[in-house]
Amino acid sequence: MNETATTPAAPSFLTQHELAELLRLPERTLEDWRLTHAGPPFLKLGRHVRYDLADVLRWAGDQRHG
Repeated sequence: MNETATTPAAPSFLTQHELAELLRLPERTLEDWRLTHAGPPFLKLGRHVRYDLADVLRWAGDQRHG
């Protein structure tokens, strides 16, 4: 058995509150972005919204100007 093989890391999901703290934004901004499709990609799991950290970081990198 090859012990050096790597397995893909499990995605890390953030709540709206956690993402707002990470981005230092009001939660209301994230809610507005979801309605206007302007913010990072999100998942809707039943009535719960979650953000995949990898998607958020990719989206944030795309927002760079200059």
